[in-house]
Amino acid sequence: MMSDIAIRAESLGKMYRIGARRAPYGRFTETLMRALVAPMRHLRDLGKPVPAEELIWALQDVSFEIKRGEAVGIIGRNGAGKSTLLKVLSRITEPTTGRVELHGRVGSLLEVGTGFHPELTGRENIYLNGAILGMKRAEIQSRFDEIVAFAEIEKFLDTPVKRYSSGMYVRLAFAVAAHLEHEILLVDEVLAVGDAAFQRKCLGKMGSVAREGRTVLFVSHNMAAVRHLCQRGLVLKKGIVSFIGTADQAIESYLSQLAVDDSQNSDGACSYTSVPSPGQRFAVLRVEILDESGTLKQVLSTGDYARFRVVWHSAEFVEKGGVELGIHTLDGVPLIQYSTRPVSDVDVQFRVGLNTIELEFPQFPLAAGQYYLTIALTRPMLEWLYHNDRFGLLQVAERDVFRSGVPVTASRALLVVPHRWITSS
Repeated sequence: MMSDIAIRAESLGKMYRIGARRAPYGRFTETLMRALVAPMRHLRDLGKPVPAEELIWALQDVSFEIKRGEAVGIIGRNGAGKSTLLKVLSRITEPTTGRVELHGRVGSLLEVGTGFHPELTGRENIYLNGAILGMKRAEIQSRFDEIVAFAEIEKFLDTPVKRYSSGMYVRLAFAVAAHLEHEILLVDEVLAVGDAAFQRKCLGKMGSVAREGRTVLFVSHNMAAVRHLCQRGLVLKKGIVSFIGTADQAIESYLSQLAVDDSQNSDGACSYTSVPSPGQRFAVLRVEILDESGTLKQVLSTGDYARFRVVWHSAEFVEKGGVELGIHTLDGVPLIQYSTRPVSDVDVQFRVGLNTIELEFPQFPLAAGQYYLTIALTRPMLEWLYHNDRFGLLQVAERDVFRSGVPVTASRALLVVPHRWITSS
């Protein structure tokens, strides 16, 4: 009798050593000497403890079971171990501890173009990916037209994929992963590369895949998509499973923890900071909210005048850069997303060193509640230089904007805009 379990993980752990350097290339004699000396060096170092700062657990003691036909959302902060988990399940990387059982062929979409050979055409890569999955040519051919139609790349089918844009890459990669015959589909948040119409199309396809009885694991920061697509949710925090339950329960657990963690990211008043990673060439360092006099606001309320000042560091000169500022609900619904370009017709030069720009709201339109501040630096329409969709937890205070005695809060509506009622009399 066939088991109803599609994936079983038992005490799964993945450890990385940070700061380790790959040996440099050398002459044959040098390589030979290193090979001879290595065992003696290993014996000499045997028993010496490895410094703790050189080791990091991306996953630790992760255990769960997923049944056939389930759609499960994997959610958590950046660095929580979500992508590492999918790489282990995809057999791209081996676990350090524990074991994984997979019952069925696995299709994965973890990064744009994963598994594609850049010199081969789109047509050839479709057949290559199918062969990697163990499918016969006739099986691939039966789905070929569906894949091409979904990806919308008919004109470029015989072009090497190294010449594809990132959007074309992800359309073809998703189409291949979603249409070929496998029982388990693993999807990381590569859908953010596509436009809104393509994202809706992909979510619809993943929903139909799940309804066909296949298993879907979906990593995303978009809580609305997780809620729509998944029946269950698994929350990761610092490589450890912190919650498993229904999708709604998992989302509530995740958002509650985020609110606690991110409330500590504020400097006190309306100021938010971020520490750049070592070697990061572009990084937003600070976002401040100012009043009309340029003074840092202590409280941001509905209807207030507000000026958002963004301070970032650039390691190189950029002639035409872009800055984006957005505000999302806690479950990822975008409410405001403005950019210097293309939304606004403003060119921004990135000077080497510190840069500053301000975005003004004469009347801040959001109702009282908690939101996420999102920040990005771009080469408009070309590439992301920096992106943080959880830069800070924005707290908007109540204010009786319409002097009715009833302040509008996010439980009633999200936007508060000037308006008036006109009666027939």
